[in-house]
Amino acid sequence: MPTALPTLVCIPTYNEAENLPLIVAAVHAACPEVHVLVADDASPDGTGAIADGIAAGDERVHVLHREGKAGLGQAYLAAFAWGREHGYEVLVEMDADGSHRPEDLRRLLDALTADVDVVLGSRWVRGGAVVDWSRTRELISRAGNLYARMMLGIPVHDATGGFRAYRIQVLDALELADVASQGYCFQVDLARRAVQRGFTVLEVPITFQDRVLGVSKMRSGIVLEALLRVTEWGVKARLDRVAALARAGRRRVLRTA
Repeated sequence: MPTALPTLVCIPTYNEAENLPLIVAAVHAACPEVHVLVADDASPDGTGAIADGIAAGDERVHVLHREGKAGLGQAYLAAFAWGREHGYEVLVEMDADGSHRPEDLRRLLDALTADVDVVLGSRWVRGGAVVDWSRTRELISRAGNLYARMMLGIPVHDATGGFRAYRIQVLDALELADVASQGYCFQVDLARRAVQRGFTVLEVPITFQDRVLGVSKMRSGIVLEALLRVTEWGVKARLDRVAALARAGRRRVLRTA
């Protein structure tokens, strides 16, 4: 069944010339009614020109040309701003490399019911899966997500996943202007902000598959950034709770004095 709300699938790209036509066609095969925004970071392989060509023949496809490679987080923030300006009510994050299966997109959109604000495509809930991953890589991802869940106190099993759907009202409330994180960390940041502000976050199982074409953008620095920032956020949250308890204690003492 088509989604009732105007929906924009945001696909950041950098050197995805081989993958882009395939992923856009697959998205529309799965969900013909959605629109796609390609946010290209001035790809030197001509991805932006390919996106323009697709958009010229399909009014459901739009292109946002950015000046240079500024990272995944900034690309998504620019795409969210574009979607807001153009009246979309649901914004979807999706990779260009085929790791997020378009056939799972309908599952995300169907889960965004009246009482759900954010839907996360999850590899690590019952029914979720990864394809062509080594055991070591799986353990690292599971451990990283467990660490984020424990440090941040959020009931999310796959906070680093990048296949998700937001209501525009959620993004408007997350104070995105001060988001500076990138990569995995960007995804964790938005998930924690949504939970902390009381929005209903639902995880649905997806199958994640490694890219077949092109070159991975993953670097060790992205993982390190996530580890450091999650630790920083977790420590700060605990210190804030201790300070709040101390203030409450002082108020009780003053009332009884």
